[in-house]
Amino acid sequence: MKSRLKQYSRIFLGVFMVFAGFSRFGARSIEFRAVVPRWLTNDVYWMDILISMSAYIEIALGLATIFLVKHQKKIGYIYAVFLVIVFTGNLSQYTNQIDAFGLNTDQKRMIRLFFQPVLIIWILWATNVKKQTDSN
Repeated sequence: MKSRLKQYSRIFLGVFMVFAGFSRFGARSIEFRAVVPRWLTNDVYWMDILISMSAYIEIALGLATIFLVKHQKKIGYIYAVFLVIVFTGNLSQYTNQIDAFGLNTDQKRMIRLFFQPVLIIWILWATNVKKQTDSN
């Protein structure tokens, strides 16, 4: 049962990542500038380059999470590192008080910060990065 739950979680998180990647190219793509850390760049051109690069990475990670089951631990580590990097953008949005994605108050932006660690722990669990001693 636990193994099946992990499998479904891994697939869900992979699909989530693919959709997140494609959303960076959609109508709301300009809003993603809000999460580019200002210490990295303030130039719109470079922001758009970074957003596109992260979109391709998200799509690739999502597909790898779904289909490269034999390498799920490696993918899990990479996915977690990517989420830590993305977290710096969410932190930048909070500290610079940038409105985007309906996050138009400090409280809303702060609440969002607590979801990233949960997502990181979830992907590590779903990809068996920390495997229990019992059989999963």
